[in-house]
Amino acid sequence: MAALQPFDRITIDPDIMNGRPCIRGMRVQVSLILNLVANGMTTEEIIKSYPYIESEDISQCLHYAAWLSEDPIELLAEA
Repeated sequence: MAALQPFDRITIDPDIMNGRPCIRGMRVQVSLILNLVANGMTTEEIIKSYPYIESEDISQCLHYAAWLSEDPIELLAEA
């Protein structure tokens, strides 16, 4: 896996959302933000729907997803 980037807005706490990556310790999962962006919502629309989310949170979610996608995938041979 690539070196950990300084994701200061993304927290992973086993007591919050079962340890799934969240934004700043809130119960807002990174995956929610990524799904909203993937389905065409703009930063402004997301912030309007979730006023406690900041534009830097959204940006960091996208950087986090890009960082995760750098991880190599090992394909299993068919039996």
